Amino acid sequence: MQQPLTSNQKRIESIDIVRGIAMVIMALDHVRDYFHIGANLDDPLNLATTSPALYFTRWITHFCAPVFVFLSGTSIYLQSLRKTKKELGVFLLKRGLWLIIAEWTIIAFAWTFNTNFNFIPFQVIWAIGISMFILGLLVLAQIPYKIILLLGIIIVAGHNLLDIPESAAGFQPTFIWDLLHHGVFAPYQITGNHVALLVYPFVAWTGLMMLGYCAGIFFSSSYSAEQRRKILLRTGIGLIIFFVLLRLTNLYGDPVNWAKQKNSLYTFFSFMKVNKYPPSLLYLCITIGPSLIVLAWVENIKNWFTRFMIIFGRTAFFYYILHIYLIHLLAAIFFFARGHSFAEAKNVGQQFPFMYVAPGEGYGLLVVYGVWIAVIIILYPLCKKYDRYKTNHKEKWWLSYL
Repeated sequence: MQQPLTSNQKRIESIDIVRGIAMVIMALDHVRDYFHIGANLDDPLNLATTSPALYFTRWITHFCAPVFVFLSGTSIYLQSLRKTKKELGVFLLKRGLWLIIAEWTIIAFAWTFNTNFNFIPFQVIWAIGISMFILGLLVLAQIPYKIILLLGIIIVAGHNLLDIPESAAGFQPTFIWDLLHHGVFAPYQITGNHVALLVYPFVAWTGLMMLGYCAGIFFSSSYSAEQRRKILLRTGIGLIIFFVLLRLTNLYGDPVNWAKQKNSLYTFFSFMKVNKYPPSLLYLCITIGPSLIVLAWVENIKNWFTRFMIIFGRTAFFYYILHIYLIHLLAAIFFFARGHSFAEAKNVGQQFPFMYVAPGEGYGLLVVYGVWIAVIIILYPLCKKYDRYKTNHKEKWWLSYL
């Protein structure tokens, strides 16, 4: 068994650095959701209406969910080097269920500030939770590593075959179909005024977590740092080349073809606009590929930037919860500063899921980026303090769930 973290410290840090970068970039997208003037009126990747700056602001955040899910799987593999199959499997079942419950309660309230709790989101934490639960079942069943790898490849490479029946005229997805593959902000009434909003169909994300789990072997003592670096670089470059070649064909890998636009820049935008809900094969190639290259690159870098990012990587879920509450709270302050009343906020909340966010109101990208930087600065000392608390209180079991 690998000796825990003394010999593996750099590898663990590289994972946390890349995860931290993803978490920081993620906050930019969520600030845009609450502050940008067009956030709730149009798709920022709509080539007919977007600008290069707005397109980039949205597109760069596409890296966040894939990196977080993939590296969650990698971290699980590293835990498997320290725990028995039963210990790890039971932990994954419990943590997966906890994440799903947290999504529907703590995080749902952060997004909406709705005290009726009648809005039940199936977003990224749900997808991670259910994927973790499924991986826990595989671990408990002692499914061999190679079988998990094969399942991950089949799911990630093959799930876009489901695009074929979806493209048929008159196709009507069911709740189960949306849950597995199709759901793109699809609302389903549960009881009374309780609505489930399906945002992250989970199957492709589960496949990605399996691949991340299998990639964890490269961070074990079976591979030297140089071997790992070469594998990550070659795999990352290979995924990018594969993306370009397959995307050029318009044959498979994404439900929406790219097409020539009004100029070369917007044609490039069309080429790079790939499907996130669910994550298409091409989406995962162009996000995980560059991320693997960065993962290889940062392993031997130690500076203020990596020290800054590692804090967010080590406290990812804690940070995730806090950043939504903080962004929404700031949005409420700006809402009242624009002259609105609490009665108007309630009225908006009845028509739109997010209170204190009025569609059509907001600010330009300069304000969005300013608020984003402020959010990161405010959260850093809180996350650093929490990281120190976790480090000094390893005996507290509940810390592994936050």
